[in-house]
Amino acid sequence: MKRALFIVGLLSLTSVFFYSCNQNPSTESASATTETGVASGDLKVAFVYTDSVINKYDLFKKKSEEITEKGRKFEGDLQSRARGFEQEVATFQQTGGNMTPNQQRAKQEELMQKEQNLMTYRNNLMQELSADEATLYNEVYDQVQTYLNEYAKEQGYDVILSYTRGGAMWYASEAMDITTAVVEGLNKKYNQGSTPAPAAKSDSTATK
Repeated sequence: MKRALFIVGLLSLTSVFFYSCNQNPSTESASATTETGVASGDLKVAFVYTDSVINKYDLFKKKSEEITEKGRKFEGDLQSRARGFEQEVATFQQTGGNMTPNQQRAKQEELMQKEQNLMTYRNNLMQELSADEATLYNEVYDQVQTYLNEYAKEQGYDVILSYTRGGAMWYASEAMDITTAVVEGLNKKYNQGSTPAPAAKSDSTATK
C-alpha cells in the first residue's frame, strides 16, 4: 500500500492547562475551582507510540494485507489490458498502410478512445484503493479511541497522549509508555470478538 497515503495522526493530542489562584471561601468562583479543579500532582498521564499501535494492531495488519492483495490483482488486470492495447497499436502500425485514409482515421480515433478508457480505468482503480485505505484508517481510529476510553477508566488515567515524530510532545518518561499494553489489549479484544477488560500495563518498554 502507499504508506504515504496512510500514515495520518491516529490519536488526538490532549493539552491540559492548570489554573491556580488563592482560594476565597466567600466567592462562588473559588468554590467552583475547588470542586472541579484537578491538582497537577493528582493527574495520571500516559502515552502511546501511535505508529506502533496502528502497525501492530491485528485488524490493521489483516485488512491492509487484503488491500495490498487487491492492489496486486488490480495491477495485474491493468497490465493485461495495457499489453492488449499495445499489441493493437503495434498491429495498426504494421497494417495501417493497407487501409484507406478514412479507415486509418477511424482506427486512430478508436485507439485514442481506448487509451483514454484505459487511463480512466487506472484512475478508478487507484481511487478505489485510496477509499479502502481511508475506510480502514477510520475504522482503526474509531476502535482505538473506544478502547483507550475503556483503558483509561479501567486503569485510572486522566490523560493518554499520542506520540508521533514531529508532533507536539517532545519528551515523556518511558515509565509513562503504555504502548505494549494497549496493543495487547486491542488484539485480545479483536481476536476474541468480545470486549475484555483492558490489559494491565506491561513492565517492558514498547518497541518503537
